[in-house]
Amino acid sequence: MKKYNFGAGPSILPQEVMKATADACVEFGDTGLSLMEISHRTPDFQAVMDEAQALFKELLNIPEGYSVLFVGGGASTQFCMVPFNLLEHKAAYLNTGVWAKKALKEAKLFGETIEVASSADANYTFIPKDYVIPADADYFHITTNNTIYGTELRKDLDSPVPLVADMSSDIFSRPIDVSKYGLIYGGAQKNLSMAGVTFVIVKNDLLGKVSRAIPTMLDYRTHVDKGSMFNTPPVVPIYCAMQNLRWIKAQGGVEEMERRAIARAELLYGEIDRNSLFKGTAVKEDRSLMNICFVMNDEYKDLEAEFLAFAKSKGMQGIKGHRSVGGFRASCYNAMSIEGVQALVACMQEFESAHKH
Repeated sequence: MKKYNFGAGPSILPQEVMKATADACVEFGDTGLSLMEISHRTPDFQAVMDEAQALFKELLNIPEGYSVLFVGGGASTQFCMVPFNLLEHKAAYLNTGVWAKKALKEAKLFGETIEVASSADANYTFIPKDYVIPADADYFHITTNNTIYGTELRKDLDSPVPLVADMSSDIFSRPIDVSKYGLIYGGAQKNLSMAGVTFVIVKNDLLGKVSRAIPTMLDYRTHVDKGSMFNTPPVVPIYCAMQNLRWIKAQGGVEEMERRAIARAELLYGEIDRNSLFKGTAVKEDRSLMNICFVMNDEYKDLEAEFLAFAKSKGMQGIKGHRSVGGFRASCYNAMSIEGVQALVACMQEFESAHKH
C-alpha cells in the first residue's frame, strides 16, 4: 500500500532528494568517504555550500546586499538572535500563533516590544489586518505561515521599518520580493531539507547597529564573514538542501511550486467545504496552502478517532491535528503530489458515505 506523508515536520521530501542524500552518506562523490566524515574545509564540501547559497539567491531572486546563511539551532534560536542583533530601542511583533508568541517572548529579554495585533482570542483562526506598524520600531516581525493553526500571510507586506519574517514552513512555496524584507529565517525541516539546519537571509547593512556586545556564535556578522563556515556546519542537511533546491529548479522554480500548492489546496479545501462530516478551522481568506486544518462537524465529533484510524489504514500518515486545534492537519509541502491529496479526498468521501446521517 502506498503511503502519503502529510506530517507537519520533519516532513515529506522528494524521493530523488532523499536517495541522493542517502547515497552521499555512503560515498560522497568520488572522495571514497562518506559525506558524514569528510572535512567541511575540503573543496568538495565548499562546492556544496557555494551551490546551495547560489541556488537560494537564484530561486528567490535575492538582490545584491543580502547574505544567505546556514546555521544550527533551529528557528527557535533565531527568536533570540533577531533581537540580539537588531533590537536597540523597540521592536514590533504580529502575534498569529504559537511560534510568533514564542518569538515575542524572547525579544522581551532584549528591550521594549510591542504586540501590534493578535488573533489569540480567536485561537489564531485568522491573520489580523487592521493594525499600525510603529514607524520608530527597529523592525517588525511576522510569521508568514502558522503550521499549527493553518493560516498563512501570502503577500509581501509594505513596512515602514525593516521587516523580519519567520518563513519556516512556506519558504520556496511562492515567489517573494526579498527586497521588502530585512531578514528572513526558518527551520529547514518543513519545506527545504531534513532537520538540522536553519537558513537566514539577511540584509547586510542592518547589522552592526546595536550597542550591546553579541556573543560570537550569535552574531550574524560572524556567519556572513565566514560564509557559514565559522564552525563545523550541519553538512548533511546542507547537502540535502542543495539537492532539494536543484529539484525545485528542475521542476520549474517557485512559480511552479506555487501553482502546485494552489491546486492541492483548492482540491482539499473544496472537499472539506463540501463534505458533511468536516469543516475547516481557519477563516477562508487566511487559509494556509501548506497546512490544511479541519475538524469533524459537531454532530460527528465522536467519529474523530475512527476517521484517523481509517485514514491511516488507507496510507494517510501524519494527519492528526495539533492538540491546540484538534481534528486533522494535512501538511502539503512542495514534495506532496496532487495524487496524495486526491487519495486523502477519496478517503474522506468513502468515510462520509459510510457514516453520514
